[in-house]
Amino acid sequence: MNEKYKDNPTLIARAQAGDEEATEELFRKNAGLVRSIAARYVGRGTDFEDLCSLGNIGLLRAIRSFDLSRGLAFSTYAVPLIFGEIRRFLRDDGPIKVSRAQKRTGAAILRARERLAAEGVTEPTVSELATAAGVSAEEVSSALEALTPPRSLCEYTLPDESGATLEEMLTDADAPEREFEKLALRGAIEKLPALWSKILLLRYFRDLSQMQTASILGLSQVKVSREEKKILRFLREELS
Repeated sequence: MNEKYKDNPTLIARAQAGDEEATEELFRKNAGLVRSIAARYVGRGTDFEDLCSLGNIGLLRAIRSFDLSRGLAFSTYAVPLIFGEIRRFLRDDGPIKVSRAQKRTGAAILRARERLAAEGVTEPTVSELATAAGVSAEEVSSALEALTPPRSLCEYTLPDESGATLEEMLTDADAPEREFEKLALRGAIEKLPALWSKILLLRYFRDLSQMQTASILGLSQVKVSREEKKILRFLREELS
């Protein structure tokens, strides 16, 4: 067995018994596996770190449901769950909800664009696309808007990353003060223990409920509520 994973069974047994330190150790030991899977989905409209977070949810589910008595390698069992969690999000719960009808319209528009390009029309208008795809101009606009991935505020305005970011282009007179506050908050968040960081990510960055967060982390809702209060108190003290 790979030296890196040889103590997985012991850690899994401890994690399934409620040992949070064992769970965190499993996350650390399997971080490379999660990141390698997440890397396959880069460029589909979701940030790499978000893909890793989704992969970690799949990893956590693998930890909680793994049957130690079957003698199967944990990584073999975990891989499809990690893949499945990422694929499910990209298919059903992506950053922008896209209906199947819009996806079909979008596919028809892309095929129409390819046909027009072959005929020498490299920049077709909405009307030309609508005619070629056999849909209305309104349907073309709606489908293209829905299928366009959101842009990160950290994205550079120039391809060589020499320009300003989108966030910098949108700042106003209060930007320097807010930037200082963000840096201070980021520093405070970096001091959080691993469990607190995960709760903060799921509750305030993924906008999950306490019950959903508790389910993902294998905790009780009461435990999440108590830890959340501790987190907010800690951050207030750090920023005061």
